[in-house]
Amino acid sequence: MTGKLLRAFAAVAVLAAAALIGWRVLAPAEVLEPATGAYPVAATVPPGVTGKLAMAPLIVAGSVRVYAGARLVKADGPVEAKTIHTARWSFRRWPERLTGIVAVGTTVVTRWSDGELVALDGRTGKVTWRAAGPRAASFTGRTGSAAVWAPPGLHTAGTAVLVSDGRQLIAHAAADGARRWAVPLPAGCANGFVTTGDRYVCDTGVRDLRTGGPADGWPAGPFTPVGCDVARSGCAGLRDGSGHGWLTGGTRPERTPALDAPDATAAEDLVLTSAGGAVAASRAGREVWRRAGAAQVLGARAGRVALLTPDRRLVMLDLAGGTERAAFPLYVAKERAEPWTTEQWQLTDGHLAVERLMPTASGEFYSLEPVVVAVF
Repeated sequence: MTGKLLRAFAAVAVLAAAALIGWRVLAPAEVLEPATGAYPVAATVPPGVTGKLAMAPLIVAGSVRVYAGARLVKADGPVEAKTIHTARWSFRRWPERLTGIVAVGTTVVTRWSDGELVALDGRTGKVTWRAAGPRAASFTGRTGSAAVWAPPGLHTAGTAVLVSDGRQLIAHAAADGARRWAVPLPAGCANGFVTTGDRYVCDTGVRDLRTGGPADGWPAGPFTPVGCDVARSGCAGLRDGSGHGWLTGGTRPERTPALDAPDATAAEDLVLTSAGGAVAASRAGREVWRRAGAAQVLGARAGRVALLTPDRRLVMLDLAGGTERAAFPLYVAKERAEPWTTEQWQLTDGHLAVERLMPTASGEFYSLEPVVVAVF
């Protein structure tokens, strides 16, 4: 009898211990590991490739790289580091999954599957504010590029962060998370973008981002944004449902026939085309400059335009006059120089990060560390 009681007590103790362990493992939890070392200082290096990474970075304030994991956000630096370093700071949530990340200045705003917005100081990793929001699906993909360069339903506009689930649009102040306004969206408004003229545009409606109210004077969708920054924000132009191009730097769009071409994009008030074996810039229908040689226009920042040539060289031109400022291969030293293609990248005032894929329908990554980072 005593033996049976001892065995029963032992079984209960084992079950209790297992329950405690399970609760500690599975219970909702957050783990914040803030930065402890000195803030990384950007090195002065000549134009060229600085390294390659296994994960896609969101380059913040030109000094830190922020990465997206399934249930965590982490950062390292400096941007010119050859590979991923030990995390400078990290933030984990359980059991929630990460949806996306945007940055306004040094504030990094993360969105999670339960709808929670958690803003972190990009320099220290410390939480600066929180806000509730609509639930969202987690990102997919190995490198996290979808979360840091094209987060669904997450945009920036000046000092605001915009959140959407396709049914409503909410504007928060990036500094403290204060809700500025929230408005309902019409049906079919799930895939919106933000223009340089402070308008939120989707296929079925346009909103004024200063007030949240509707904006008039726009053509009919569906729309194709062009000349955008990461998070489908800061878009300098669009093509409407009829394929007509418009510049979007003002409160109302400006009809721009040169932007009708499928290969045309916009940068400030310029239209950039890459047809006929040359890249040309025009303003109000008049050519401003032309560069001989085929190339893809990656975008323009800080008065410079980035071109990707067929042999995978990065060429930086002065946006105003087309003068070449830098040119180099987008390969790491001693790396095999095979063809590659890309769909997503980030261009900042001084850096470019590109996720490279093999030129096949399978979408296979170029290497185990497919993201190349360059300074110019």
